Amino acid sequence: MKPGLKWLAAGAMLALPLSAQALLADCTVAGSGVAFGSYASPGSTTATGTGTVTVTCTGLGLLVSYTIQLSAGNGTFATRLLKSGVTNALNYNMYTDTARTIVWGDGSAGTSTVSDSYLLSIGSNARNYTAYGLIPASQSKPAGTYTDTLTITITY
Repeated sequence: MKPGLKWLAAGAMLALPLSAQALLADCTVAGSGVAFGSYASPGSTTATGTGTVTVTCTGLGLLVSYTIQLSAGNGTFATRLLKSGVTNALNYNMYTDTARTIVWGDGSAGTSTVSDSYLLSIGSNARNYTAYGLIPASQSKPAGTYTDTLTITITY
């Protein structure tokens, strides 16, 4: 009789709606910076770089699903801006693919998000996702340190 009760308990947990299962997991997100290196102005070639978004979830052996979004930063999703001071800016963007054709954003304005779903083992599981950056060629800007800050949002 006890094996039957175990089966019912396991079946009940699997039958919970996804939103209820998500309450049993705790997920955090962290990102590393993208270093493009030196960009020769007027920029005869593009500059590329990569960064990592890490999602760590902890739970009790359940299905976990999440979506990762990036903010527009200093610009828009069409053209993000790396700024040096108030007036100098380099156009750039962040992508979900190595070909740098799918803009990583919040799902609006033609952008995409990154989603994942998997069975979470008991304990903690970290997954890494690569963010691909690109500065287009032929931008004539003065020398300086150009930066932007993007906010990473995870919905689970």
